[in-house]
Amino acid sequence: MQLTWSQIPQLPKAEGRIQAIDLARGLAIGLMIMSHAVSGLVGIRNVPDWGMVPIHFLTKFSSSLFILVFGIALAVAFLSHTQSDDWPKRRLKLCLRGVEVWFWYKALLVIEMLPFYPPGDIVDALLYGRFAIWTEILGFYAIALLWVPLMLPLWARAPLWSRLATIGVFIALTVWLQSLTFGGNDILKALLVDHENHYAWGQISRAPLILVGLLIGESLLRCYFEPAARRRLVLTLLGLGALMVGGFYALALASGDVHAAMLAVANNVGKHPPGLEFMLFSLGGALVLLALALAGGARAAKVLMPLTVIGTDALKTFIFHIVMIFLVLRFLLQGEGLYSYPQALGIGGLLIIGAAAWIWVTRWMAAHR
Repeated sequence: MQLTWSQIPQLPKAEGRIQAIDLARGLAIGLMIMSHAVSGLVGIRNVPDWGMVPIHFLTKFSSSLFILVFGIALAVAFLSHTQSDDWPKRRLKLCLRGVEVWFWYKALLVIEMLPFYPPGDIVDALLYGRFAIWTEILGFYAIALLWVPLMLPLWARAPLWSRLATIGVFIALTVWLQSLTFGGNDILKALLVDHENHYAWGQISRAPLILVGLLIGESLLRCYFEPAARRRLVLTLLGLGALMVGGFYALALASGDVHAAMLAVANNVGKHPPGLEFMLFSLGGALVLLALALAGGARAAKVLMPLTVIGTDALKTFIFHIVMIFLVLRFLLQGEGLYSYPQALGIGGLLIIGAAAWIWVTRWMAAHR
């Protein structure tokens, strides 16, 4: 199908569940779990050099891939229904999901902060007076699930040029708002466009990733079940990802110290607020992983079953790994500083398998009630 600038989304119904999306989401969550296990149990300052680069360096694909797949899943599951009579019901379902995610965000925030902070600081975070760290991505999704459904009908009717322009507008708006002080309200700035002193994810600064995900999801619906078109999509994503990662290394070479540039990314320099070098590497790597997941399809999803399973229920996986790391290992078992870096990596791997097992068991129990 030839693309034109005036083309509106072409959205055939998916022929069954696209397992490659679950695998891509599972890859993002798996990398996140490995990163959280290390930072939560060992601490970034205690990670050996060989752990920071390349291992912790590569986990930076996670956040961009997670948000991309969020947009892809919305396109695949909901975008084609925005003009149907049952759209208000589906929109309400998404908003209620946002409320559910928000509840778990606040509950897990308490669990995360419990080993580190006095009750007053925890209450302050619950009331948006400050932010935690590891659970803040859940807070981002909770808010996004409230506003993204409102713009999906407009997106579904918009021509291609205006959808691309909208992404550009969000990027320009992010750059402009980053230069403002928001009257000293750092919390509001963090919620909208990130803030260097807080680990919150800005709705405006991360919106372009969601919208790019919507574009990829639209293409995926048209291409996934046609082998030739699917190969073209995979190669396009792979090429774009490689080009972005190459751009990161070109900037690193220009700076004169490639290892220092890699170490800076591993230490989250340019993550909050998003910087050029960090986003080139993170988004580029995310596109490569997404392309590989789509290329592997159902066969790769079967081979990497634990990752695919956790990708089918991201919220339950998130709850499981935060509870295990911060409530069980850190708070109840007093495990801070007791684990070496290799042991933390091993724990991260076990948490992935454990989360997959937990999801399977709860589904089995629900099916046999």
